[in-house]
Amino acid sequence: MNLKDHIRGITDFPKPGILFYDVSPLLANGAAWKAAIDELADAVRPHKPDLLVGIESRGFLVAAPLALTLGIGFIMVRKHGKLPGDKIAHSYDLEYGTDTIEVQADAVKPGQRVVVLDDLLATGGTMAAAINLLRQVGADVRAAAFLVELTFLNGRDRIDVPSVSLMAYDE
Repeated sequence: MNLKDHIRGITDFPKPGILFYDVSPLLANGAAWKAAIDELADAVRPHKPDLLVGIESRGFLVAAPLALTLGIGFIMVRKHGKLPGDKIAHSYDLEYGTDTIEVQADAVKPGQRVVVLDDLLATGGTMAAAINLLRQVGADVRAAAFLVELTFLNGRDRIDVPSVSLMAYDE
């Protein structure tokens, strides 16, 4: 199955000049979505994760069903102020300012093997920040995985773990 047949390009979203790669049609097609999760499972399984980590918010859509498929746990990395309880925060630079992500302080036990997932790899800043945050709490970050990668933005260069993407776009 060609998964790219289930990705929709939306021009000028969220602002003029941007081509947004929308995964909604993939999620809406049961056979395509199952094929994507099965492909990700094959790619992630060799890293032997104890937990999968989803980055807010579309990363949750990828990591949660994949964790279920692999029979392992799932945790969330969220934007500041969205998680209850004790949290560990990490701030990072954006193109125009900074952002902060958090994980619950007890979500990962030191040394647990994790793979971090998001729907799309663009510039790599958020994924790199999530990897740094997870290392702060003692995680052994084994890999990163994505449905879509925009290779022309060179986001993979900012990630220091093995990375896999099911689909790549060069423009």
